[in-house]
Amino acid sequence: MTTTPAQAGSDPESTTGTAPARAALVLIALILGAAVANLNLAVANVALPDIGKAFDSSQTMLNLVAVGYSLGLAGSVLYLGALGDRYGRKMMLVLGVTLSVPACLLAAYAPTDEVLFAARVFGGVAAGMAFPTTLALITALWSGTLRTRTIALWSAVGGAISSLGPLVSGYLLEDFWWGSVFLVTLPLAVVALVLAVVFVPSHVNEATEPVDNLGGALSVLLIGALVVAINFLAVPDSTGLVLSLSVIALAAGVLFFLRQRRARNPLYDLDVARRRIFWVAAVAGIIVFGSLMGAMFIGQQYLQNVLGYSSLEAGAAILPAAFMMVLIAPFSARLVDSRGSRFTLLAGYVFVLLGFATMLILWGESSPYWQVALGYMFVGAGVGFAGTPASHSLTGSVPVQRVGMASGTADLQRDLGGALLQSIFGTLLTAGYASSLSSTIASSKDADSISSSTEATLTKSFASAANLAESHPKHADQIIAAARDSFLDGDHWAYIAGIVAVLVGAALIGVLFPGKDGENRLLGHYAELDRAAAGPADG
Repeated sequence: MTTTPAQAGSDPESTTGTAPARAALVLIALILGAAVANLNLAVANVALPDIGKAFDSSQTMLNLVAVGYSLGLAGSVLYLGALGDRYGRKMMLVLGVTLSVPACLLAAYAPTDEVLFAARVFGGVAAGMAFPTTLALITALWSGTLRTRTIALWSAVGGAISSLGPLVSGYLLEDFWWGSVFLVTLPLAVVALVLAVVFVPSHVNEATEPVDNLGGALSVLLIGALVVAINFLAVPDSTGLVLSLSVIALAAGVLFFLRQRRARNPLYDLDVARRRIFWVAAVAGIIVFGSLMGAMFIGQQYLQNVLGYSSLEAGAAILPAAFMMVLIAPFSARLVDSRGSRFTLLAGYVFVLLGFATMLILWGESSPYWQVALGYMFVGAGVGFAGTPASHSLTGSVPVQRVGMASGTADLQRDLGGALLQSIFGTLLTAGYASSLSSTIASSKDADSISSSTEATLTKSFASAANLAESHPKHADQIIAAARDSFLDGDHWAYIAGIVAVLVGAALIGVLFPGKDGENRLLGHYAELDRAAAGPADG
């Protein structure tokens, strides 16, 4: 293949395209760099019950530990992607992979769950340096159908590695303490670092304009305040905190919008962002990737708390999702070429909807494994279908100088989607669990003998109830049975929210995203606009 890199973000897909020198080695380096971020994203879920027992954590604190990595990544990815566009994508990749090492060590040996949450956020920021760079470099180095296939492989392997995280974590938890799950990426980080330094090209189609630092700070504040506010919605006596964070998020959002309209070199080009293919694909990706992360987050706790799976069994249970993502992603790339992104996205949404319906209807107190596997298979198939067109539509509708913005948005699909849906699911789980258990206590014949402090402990989280059961063996079976029933009520609230989100996303795609011919016409139109804006010297 030729060594000429792609010269435009929005190129027609009718030609085979171009690829960099040593394309296979470059792609391996980029996939492994993304893998460090993906594994760290997922490893905490299977350890949540153990973390809860170790620190007697509330369900809200467990939600924050689970979402902390996505929070750090989602909050920083746009700003750090822009810095990479300007100062060197390879440099940001190397720096991000390097900083992931101390972040993992801090998480593994955290003395409190608050420190663990902070370490997860730190790790997410490190991933915000590395992860957007991988897709930005793919967009800059590959073009045509080669780019589509490369993105499909990148998306599939990244999603599969994210799904494999619980399996590796479960294996470690059989013999080691909860912190061991945060060390699994260290060998991978070393290999990724060496390959990135040796094989990834430097300074490919990078921007020369100054970075909008004020816009970057506002984007961090906006996403951080929004995600934390969602997580505290169900916490008693947190109304003031939630309102304060909501006001901060709203103010930061308004200021960010005004800044991007007025800045000479905006961090987030709103003229590009309002392109129909771009923003609809962004929203579609947020929902589908958030669905995967939310299903994994709730599912891992369900398997261990309700079905009594060991950590290894719970980690292995999600393998059908990883298998379906890898199996379907290449077919998804061909489907994008033949039928267009809208058809492929909607196919993915159908499978995700079937996944949530399976979890809502079939997952109960004594569900056999085939029902668990079926739910994960449907969700994995949905992400396998939808992941490629969601990322492809973003990178294909922007000029190459803005691929950092496109790749940052593609990362936001995963990370903001994961942060938002995990937060929403976690909040609904917390509220549903506490409400159900409070009702159970109130209707119990022993209600008068249960103190307010005991009730607070029982409704705090399943882990807290389990700890209380261990210290009261006479009532242990009764406590655990009530906690399991209440957990099921809470997770049903979460699955219903997932179904609503998927239906809204499908309606948005069906109405506003163009079919294949319309998509190609719009992409060609965007390319003409970008060439005209670049001027004769760059055209």
